[in-house]
Amino acid sequence: MILEINGLDKSFPQAGHGQIEVLKNLNLEVHEGETVAVVGQSGSGKSTLLSLLAGLDRQTSGSLRIRGMEISEMSEVKLTQFRAENIGIIFQQFYLMPHLTALENVSLPLEMFGQENSIEHAQEALLQVGLAEREKHFPHQLSGGESQRVAIARAVVIRPSILLADEPTGNLDNATGVQVANLLFDLVKNTGTTLLLVTHNTELAQRCSRQLTLHSGTFK
Repeated sequence: MILEINGLDKSFPQAGHGQIEVLKNLNLEVHEGETVAVVGQSGSGKSTLLSLLAGLDRQTSGSLRIRGMEISEMSEVKLTQFRAENIGIIFQQFYLMPHLTALENVSLPLEMFGQENSIEHAQEALLQVGLAEREKHFPHQLSGGESQRVAIARAVVIRPSILLADEPTGNLDNATGVQVANLLFDLVKNTGTTLLLVTHNTELAQRCSRQLTLHSGTFK
């Protein structure tokens, strides 16, 4: 079991109204190599769930284990290291560093933790996403689809145990979105990486082996 969620709750303070519950008693088990889509309307808690899974936020209560490790009990230093070694994240907004080339953006997560041969691994990742010839280009010189492919390369270069994707085609036109989705699912299939995909796109969700609907903070 690569991911185990038990009784997960997340609340936020609401001015003058106490707490607002965003996630309520969530339970989920995901096996290694599985592809799971979480769908739901805006405000259903999808992005909050992804933030918790990525270790970018902490749950109010409940248990969240990745590879058997309770990430809410980790210190910030240990959590940062764990995330860098195990969790790849793909955002809707790309979040590439504008002053770095494609190659430098992809190698950055490796270099931050002093991994050897970071440039070679980054070049291999860019080759996987079909952008070997664009490695010296800066983000402003890339199309939206190319930028997202660089972001995918950056996420997979660490060879993560689990890949989290937040609306990975949300900022792309339909044709480019299909190309990026094909690339993402091919990479996941070829590497056996576990994928948890958050999306409102039902066609994209149906490409996963399992679909879950998040409604008002709970799975339906």
